[in-house]
Amino acid sequence: MIPWEHLDSAPIPDSSETLRLKRRGREYSIMLGTNELMNSRLFGSEEALARLPIEKLGTPTPHILIGGLGMGFTLRAALAVLPPQAKVTVAELVPAVVAWARGPMAEVFAGCLDDPRVQVHEGDVSALIRSAPAAYDSILLDVDNGPEGLSRPGNDGLYDPRGLQFAKTALRPGGVLSVWSAAPDAGFTRRLKNAGFGVEEAKVKAHRGKSGTRHVIWLAVK
Repeated sequence: MIPWEHLDSAPIPDSSETLRLKRRGREYSIMLGTNELMNSRLFGSEEALARLPIEKLGTPTPHILIGGLGMGFTLRAALAVLPPQAKVTVAELVPAVVAWARGPMAEVFAGCLDDPRVQVHEGDVSALIRSAPAAYDSILLDVDNGPEGLSRPGNDGLYDPRGLQFAKTALRPGGVLSVWSAAPDAGFTRRLKNAGFGVEEAKVKAHRGKSGTRHVIWLAVK
């Protein structure tokens, strides 16, 4: 068994915790303490986070906001199905994650940050959501491990009733809020419905094309 190699550490803004990037052969892992936030071998549900809402959009020039760069799987899945006229804004809170994408994980990202449709914002996605009424056709949130798996207390503001109203305001008519979670959450489904969204809940495979763990994607339509 090839041992894990520690590549880098990065503090999370407004938090006492630290992200750690590890590599084992061609496999990468981003850890928060003893909790693995993402792994380069598990990406099926991250791809679904982009594919499912974009399938619902009818505009030829969509503007997509992605909250959380991670390992770029959601971004690449979005670029694969979006038209040339689309625009994708990626908000990443931890600057080192963007540096990792261009450095030790460049092979995983395969140049997707250089796509002319992509703009990277190093900062909190909630700031973009709250400052841009009717700006986005879809907002894709892959922050922490879902609405109840928070590593940063401030992220709760994305998923509470007030945060959902901000997201709804930031969407254009017919826009879709897509939220990733490691596990079901009936309370969050109720909050989405109470916010006035039309809600679908999809259970998707964590690993594309294989059985095993399933994650949850909420599709909330304005």
